[in-house]
Amino acid sequence: MSAAHPLVRCPQAAADLLLRDVRVLDPRARIDGRHDVRVRGGVIAELGTPEGLEPLEAEEIVEGQGRLRLLPAFFDPHVHLRTPGQEHKEDLETGTRAAAAGGYGGVIAMPNTDPVLDSAPLLRSVRDAAAREARVAVGFLPAITRGLAGEQLTEMAELMEAGALGFTDDGQPVQSAGMLRKALQYQRLCGGVIALHEEDRTLSRGGSMHEGALSAALGIRGIPTIAESTMVARDAEVAGYEGARVHFQHLSCRASAETVAAAKQRGWMVSAEVTPHHLLLTEEDVRQLDTRMKMHPPLAGEDDRQALVEALRSGTIDCVATDHAPHARDEKEVPFEQAPMGTTGLETAFAALHTGLVLTGTLDLGLLVERMTAGAGLFGLPLPLIERGEPANLTLVDLDAEWVAGEHGWESRSENCCFAGRPMRGRVLLTLAAGSIVYRERAFSVVAA
Repeated sequence: MSAAHPLVRCPQAAADLLLRDVRVLDPRARIDGRHDVRVRGGVIAELGTPEGLEPLEAEEIVEGQGRLRLLPAFFDPHVHLRTPGQEHKEDLETGTRAAAAGGYGGVIAMPNTDPVLDSAPLLRSVRDAAAREARVAVGFLPAITRGLAGEQLTEMAELMEAGALGFTDDGQPVQSAGMLRKALQYQRLCGGVIALHEEDRTLSRGGSMHEGALSAALGIRGIPTIAESTMVARDAEVAGYEGARVHFQHLSCRASAETVAAAKQRGWMVSAEVTPHHLLLTEEDVRQLDTRMKMHPPLAGEDDRQALVEALRSGTIDCVATDHAPHARDEKEVPFEQAPMGTTGLETAFAALHTGLVLTGTLDLGLLVERMTAGAGLFGLPLPLIERGEPANLTLVDLDAEWVAGEHGWESRSENCCFAGRPMRGRVLLTLAAGSIVYRERAFSVVAA
């Protein structure tokens, strides 16, 4: 019996759409210029000269006026959709609605739910739910160990057969090197990617922010960056020894990035991700003790932030992931040290990075687009391409649009976004995922031919 397809979403009508005179940018397809783009039956049917394609009957038309940008839809390999058991924070419908609003055509959900996603029957259940509720394509990473307890491996082969993309104990580290080695040996037999939340709990336990002068001044117990970097170093060595494939989640400091660079130079099969908040914010943003700034790993220093940006530019860090972590309002409206860690990010990722890194000249727009779509390939999925015959995974953005994050509310069920209230430039107007229109910005309309 063949394994289930790893991505699922609810049935939606295939789009018939003419995007007229849009500025198409797809670094992988080596396209950067003004074009007409026709989507027919959910597939990219034609790329023509600006205003060169004649509208067809019953075809919706979007006028780009040579200004709006058409990009491949983004892909996020690290989100928390809170299903099952924590739907008061987020669910499959609201989480993927937020993803669509952020320009994402697909996401991968983490297993630290209630109950933990650690068995094939439960995986089949959440996949069935996604097939009813998810607006964009969703894949799942079940747990490496039962109950995220780090003591007994899950039935990885059975989970792969049921549609898993790989495995992670995200939210918890695999504290035992011996247990990780067993998981990697098992992985070689059944496939999939092992994704790792890197944290030495003996170093981080009880901490609420980055350890340093600011944490001391605020009187808050800190988490040293070595809580992450020493585990990255250990697990890179284990993976290299086993010849196994690992993916490092949400890197936050220079030392971790340097270890990943060294591992890649040695030919080890490692990849890594970084979040928008670690690329743009530092521990100084925690000074006012806004609980939306409390996340794990914690925001570190400016030197670490700059190192992460450079690692993303160089390709040491392969992709951007939001680590979208919704929490209910009452959970975050408590003293800083009592609040849970996590920030939402799907709706703001592109605009925040465009504003903070592209407009400042730090990163090229094409490189940002490549890194915001690369996560699909890391987990063995097709990369979105703007080419004839490809499924329409597209996002249309207005790079000049100015807005304030959260000013009109959120598509997500939760509001704990670290970028809330910040002015941004660049807004998603339209998203197509797997050939269907899954999001239209409220003030943006199309016309019928």
